[in-house]
Amino acid sequence: MLAITGGRVVTMAGPVYDPGMVLVEGGRIVSAGPATGVPAGAQVEDVTGMWVLPGFIDAHCHVGIFEEIYREEGDDTNEFTDPVTPHLRAIDAINPADLGFKDALSGGVTTLATGPGSANILGGEMLAMKTWGRVVDAMVLQSPVGLKAALGENPKRSYGKEKKMPATRMASAALLRESLAKALDYGRKLDAAAGGKGERPDRDLKMESLLRVLRREIPLRVHAHRADDIMTALRIAREFNLKLVVEHCTEGHLVAGELADYGAMAVVGPVITSRVKVELKGISLQTARVLSEAGVTMAIMTDHPVVPIQYLVLSAGLTTRGGLSEEKALAAITLDAARILGLENRLGSLEPGKDADITILSGHPFDTRTRVVKTYVNGYPAYQY
Repeated sequence: MLAITGGRVVTMAGPVYDPGMVLVEGGRIVSAGPATGVPAGAQVEDVTGMWVLPGFIDAHCHVGIFEEIYREEGDDTNEFTDPVTPHLRAIDAINPADLGFKDALSGGVTTLATGPGSANILGGEMLAMKTWGRVVDAMVLQSPVGLKAALGENPKRSYGKEKKMPATRMASAALLRESLAKALDYGRKLDAAAGGKGERPDRDLKMESLLRVLRREIPLRVHAHRADDIMTALRIAREFNLKLVVEHCTEGHLVAGELADYGAMAVVGPVITSRVKVELKGISLQTARVLSEAGVTMAIMTDHPVVPIQYLVLSAGLTTRGGLSEEKALAAITLDAARILGLENRLGSLEPGKDADITILSGHPFDTRTRVVKTYVNGYPAYQY
């Protein structure tokens, strides 16, 4: 058993214990509470004066799929040959030797959601994985955790110049609707065949992926910056009764009430960026606060490599300048991020039974002078400063 004791323990699920103690055994958290008696025989790690938090979670990035130093060889982010590729799977593109995983650990990030980019209307399946490991299959927590879709500039720019759909926002929405409608028909045929009322259709991997969304097994995670594109995503989600996560959500503050009314979630960011395209005209540090106040479950992303993943906690900290509370900003990279991934039963807080993913910091997480001292993944010391 490991006893991490003496530090300021921020559980994200209850009181802050200062000094506190976290007990770890078998890769799981046994307890988190005040620093009382250390169990006999436990290995003691004294972190007096430091902060102890659950491992941080980046709910949207491209680590392992878009390798920074291999611009062509290591870029498997977008399949530019077809605007509708829901059957692509992130797991088949991830290189666990990508330096981004080491960077993540140095920033206290123990879990991330990675997946395709936003060139396609339907880009493929995203997954959630730990940031420490040797083989991708062993690092994966859940696959898929959502189906990536995209609206706005990126699909138009990727295909319109080639005189292909989509060249307009209307065509983007139409392709998304058409794909979902085809999947509904495919599902009806499967159901009919199962009931002995028709022949089973030939297997269709695209339709299988879309059926998981239509059956609400996973959310549709839609890249949308502008408020009008966010509303298109909401409109389509209502039509097909989908779980919806809006990725980036740059102008989400303009339609926060609508997102909340539907029960949509949002992954906001990247926060540290310039207005590199028209869709970012309305970027604001207040977006996270407005969404939170409206009741939208929200996470903060890096979109690595757009913002290096080791700066996730800095990104979250900057949202406090826009009025988001420190507690909510921390939740956006811990417990709320876990909720968006559907993994809150395992991640995001220091509670008994959860994975022993723990970040130890030298000071307040939002102080730019603070460094990550140690990062545990499944109870293993995966990084040490």
